[in-house]
Amino acid sequence: MSPFGGFDMPIQYKGITEEHNAVRHEVGVFDVSHMGEVRVKGPEATKYVNHIFVNDVTGAPDGQIFYGMMCYENGTTVDDLLVYKVNDEEYFLVINASNIDKDFAWIKKNAEGFNVTVENESPYYGEVALQGPKAEEVLETVLGIDGKDIAFYNFKVFHIDGEDVIVSRTGYTGEDGFEIYGSHDFTIKVWDKLMDAGVQACGLGCRDTLRFEVGLPLYGHELSEEITPIEASLSMFVKLDKPEFIGKEALAAQKAEGVKRRIVGIELDGTAVPRAGYAVMVGDEKVGEITTGYKSISTGKSVAMAMINKPYDKLGTEIEVHIRKKRFPGKVVKKRFYDKNYKK
Repeated sequence: MSPFGGFDMPIQYKGITEEHNAVRHEVGVFDVSHMGEVRVKGPEATKYVNHIFVNDVTGAPDGQIFYGMMCYENGTTVDDLLVYKVNDEEYFLVINASNIDKDFAWIKKNAEGFNVTVENESPYYGEVALQGPKAEEVLETVLGIDGKDIAFYNFKVFHIDGEDVIVSRTGYTGEDGFEIYGSHDFTIKVWDKLMDAGVQACGLGCRDTLRFEVGLPLYGHELSEEITPIEASLSMFVKLDKPEFIGKEALAAQKAEGVKRRIVGIELDGTAVPRAGYAVMVGDEKVGEITTGYKSISTGKSVAMAMINKPYDKLGTEIEVHIRKKRFPGKVVKKRFYDKNYKK
């Protein structure tokens, strides 16, 4: 167990490698009750969400989920989040645990002038994430929830044990999976059923190795108050063609003029492991810094994501990583080191 975002969180149960492989090949479950949830309701809910969110929820069908960021006026990132569209007048925002207080204050402040109410529902909700190729099967056989008609990046609300339970299909692991949101009592019941059925409990350790291998960012590493979505190589989620949103001007300028640095992948030649904070060098010049690095469990390669200055961000560029007192050679590669296996 270790402190994380104001919670005591499990780093591992059986072991990071075993848990990682359970999710890649069968199924594993994460207690992610630390995540934050904010409800936005009102006649101007769609207009307001589009105002604070870089992605575009206009005209989306009920039940769809969007990934994106909330940004400051200068384009740097308040947080990355998921936006669940309940209907045109109601949205459910899922935010990072370490940012709950900061995010909610920012959401509330920017709601002024819009005909909406915002409510921090984080204290109410627990959340369990069931992830892996067998997630759909386990959801039905163990929990009695039929998830086969829930499309990728969609959700449904089920009435179970006298309460409304949200079940979504996104996944922060690169595998097929479901997120189940309910009261804490309900979450405990779900967890116990899964434990009794022999589903592998998974901690933060493999949550990080899994998301990293498929190139998904972690706030505080690949995104932060100093990093914009464009610099994070996440511009596909920034919809500059919608009328306005906070940070649009700065992000549009970055996209038009190009950025001076961006997040890329790095692969080292040997077995040395690059870690966050290690310097990336070309000759005597420091050209960047590792944001996340591991010996990939699924591929066996020593790989990392790094913030690299241009022009050294081009694929194939030869670099060195400073690990302790030595330098280890490598090259710039795509930042997805393992192919995602989401349900199509």
